[in-house]
Amino acid sequence: MIAKITDRKLGKWLPIGALATSIFLLAGCTDDKPQHQMPPPGVSVFSVIDQEVGDYYEYVGRSEAINEVDIRARVEGFLVNKNFTEGGMVEEGQLLYEIDRAPFEAALKGAEAQLASSKASLVNARKNLERSRDLVKRGAISQADYDNQTSSEAQAVAAVEAAKANLETAQLNLGYTRISAPFKGEIGKSTYSVGNLVGPSSQPLATLTSMDPIYVTFQVDERQLISHLAEHPGARMTQNTSIDEAPVEEKGMFKLSLRLPNGTEYNQPGTFTFADTQVDETMGTLTLRATFPNPQGIILPGLYVTLQAESNNKTLMPLIPQASVQQDQSGYFVLVVTPENIVETRQVEVGRRINAMWVVKSGLKRGEHIIVQGLQKVRPGGKVSPTLVTVNPTTGTISSPASAKPQEQGL
Repeated sequence: MIAKITDRKLGKWLPIGALATSIFLLAGCTDDKPQHQMPPPGVSVFSVIDQEVGDYYEYVGRSEAINEVDIRARVEGFLVNKNFTEGGMVEEGQLLYEIDRAPFEAALKGAEAQLASSKASLVNARKNLERSRDLVKRGAISQADYDNQTSSEAQAVAAVEAAKANLETAQLNLGYTRISAPFKGEIGKSTYSVGNLVGPSSQPLATLTSMDPIYVTFQVDERQLISHLAEHPGARMTQNTSIDEAPVEEKGMFKLSLRLPNGTEYNQPGTFTFADTQVDETMGTLTLRATFPNPQGIILPGLYVTLQAESNNKTLMPLIPQASVQQDQSGYFVLVVTPENIVETRQVEVGRRINAMWVVKSGLKRGEHIIVQGLQKVRPGGKVSPTLVTVNPTTGTISSPASAKPQEQGL
């Protein structure tokens, strides 16, 4: 009886066991088949380049005119002519204003007549003295009379000298009626119009400002100054030493350039021309001055500009696009693609910016590949499909695919 029951149970469960075995066999077959995988994300990479870079400093500077003068009237009279355009350029020696000359011409004629009269009186006094000399020898006149003639001759000489001085004054005053530009520059608004009475006590007629070249004055922190002098003994020129007299090794130590208020780079280089003799006690800075050519008059006096000083002694340093640099709490970092196309995070110490590029002080070396496009698609440790690209160092424009060798990237 028991045997019959067992056979009946085995017959009942046998089909179920066979079905389970089939399912397990199918599952095993499925695991052996390859899974469908996503391809690694595509990114654009830049090959790190080296460039010669010198020490670099930036200072806020103020532009100043080398020459600025108030045009004034030196004699009193009515303005009869104004010979310039307000706000325009005038040349050295150009006639700017003319004051009515008639009164001064008359005064000049009077001075000339006075001089002629004084000379005639001198001639007469000398003749009288000569006659008196003979008469006093013969005893015809007294010594007192002779002394009077001598005094008269001396007074006539003095009268001639005074007349000459008056004539020179009259000539000068007549010359002052014509007011000319002492140097080439731009002239501002005229304070007076033709017909106004002007004189030495009047306000300036106008202001003349030289434009080319132009000064840029800036301040250097005392700590930076001392560090520089310690590294370059003898670099500080004395008051009596000109730029041309400076030691050969100190000439052209820095290349000077300007960034204008609108962010553009000025296209003319400058030179150091002045260093003050003492540090400002309140600010702890030393005032220096550079001179820049300004042939087009782009730099107006009074502008705030950025003076850039770059050492001519340069060192090869890595250069990378600014677009590749990211920042977190630890500082700046980039994503490097290894030769195995694996992404890794690399902390970098950055230096100065040069247009669209960034100098790297440490953390990268020439030829390494860094991601410049596709940063949001990758993660450290993941695999990528890199495409080498070029980057315009001035504009930062990325071109793909790269048509240059790695060492030429970005140049």
